[in-house]
Amino acid sequence: MSSGTAVANQGSFQDELNPFLAMAKRFDVASDHLGLDSGVREVLRTPDRELTVAIPVLMDDGSTRVFKGYRVQHNFSRGPCKGGIRFAPDVHLDEVRALAAWMTWKCSVVGIPFGGAKGGVICDPRELSITELERITRRYTTGIMDILGPDRDVPAPDMNTNEQTMAWIMDTYSMHVRRTTTAIVTGKPLSIGGSRGRAEATGRGVMISTREAMRTLGLDPHESRVVVQGSGNVGGIAALLLHREGYRITSISDMYGVLNNEKGLDMPAVLSYLKEHRKLEGYAEGEYSSDCNQLELDCEILIPAATENQITSRNVDNIKAKLIVEGANGPCTAEASQRLDQAGVMVVPDILANAGGVTVSYFEWVQDRMGYFWTEDVVNSRLEQTMATSFQDVSSVAKKYDVSMRIAAYILAIDRVARVYRLRGVFS
Repeated sequence: MSSGTAVANQGSFQDELNPFLAMAKRFDVASDHLGLDSGVREVLRTPDRELTVAIPVLMDDGSTRVFKGYRVQHNFSRGPCKGGIRFAPDVHLDEVRALAAWMTWKCSVVGIPFGGAKGGVICDPRELSITELERITRRYTTGIMDILGPDRDVPAPDMNTNEQTMAWIMDTYSMHVRRTTTAIVTGKPLSIGGSRGRAEATGRGVMISTREAMRTLGLDPHESRVVVQGSGNVGGIAALLLHREGYRITSISDMYGVLNNEKGLDMPAVLSYLKEHRKLEGYAEGEYSSDCNQLELDCEILIPAATENQITSRNVDNIKAKLIVEGANGPCTAEASQRLDQAGVMVVPDILANAGGVTVSYFEWVQDRMGYFWTEDVVNSRLEQTMATSFQDVSSVAKKYDVSMRIAAYILAIDRVARVYRLRGVFS
């Protein structure tokens, strides 16, 4: 292969990994099925607002560093924007744009009255103290303050942020507006307006999606091996709930490596060990490896619940699962998705499978605005109803248009947003 060809191939692969381009490809396919005109496509593809802020922070050693932060609000048509904030060293604007758009489609798929947004700060939380993280969070919040609000944009936790981060955001916003405003964020601690069931919601939604897909495929949970990439609030909770439902979890991973046991892992014990030791390495009832190609293991069900671009054109042909349930956002590239469709692998897409988190975030926002809070049983029951109904809605669209579940989810979501856009019209 010539050096020019190698460079071109590398460039093509980088395009494949661009999450915004992946979202746009799926958007175009779904829009073709709906027959959307070019003007509506342009409106729905284009983010409504993008903000980049500089975040000067006094570090613990007395020095000052300037971090960069983003907030992208993709679409306001159906209600306030909603979306998480992630802290990571590799955050970039195209990623945030894609995640904001995915949030629009995700909210639309499950029928909740939000548009999509996403935020990110370029930093490595592992290298920062708790006080430095608090200063970054508060200064970032101040920087994007003008576009936030319970009726405008409601952030939530995402990668490397948590309920403490949300508490700092809520406090910073509340101090600026001179009143306690609990509905400004979701994913908060219970003591300041959080919702019961919120921490487990995304993983629970993945479990419900898996169960509904298994029924569709006619597979027996007790004879199905499950491989879960990730062991946090999504992967860990999904694995635990599936274990309780009788599924055999044969593999789970953390950021350091993979824990395998073909006979099945005792998930309560695994998660208890992980909580105590902060890594899976050393757990006695399984084989741990730091160089295992986990996604390529033999299994019936694969749940990528870590980060984007895990299944690509370079490894998709080695995937052995019959069912993939996307716990993470964008774990399959567009090229990989096409090959999985051709191979007859059922994929429950991210904008459906991991929508449990934003659904219960909506429930939290509603409870904050009502000042009345539900029991965990009520939250879980309403989540169950929402996720199961949404799965059947997407499945019906897939049959109607003879398309994959992913494209069906996009068709359903885009159609709902486009209908609202047409009803509201263009303000000029």
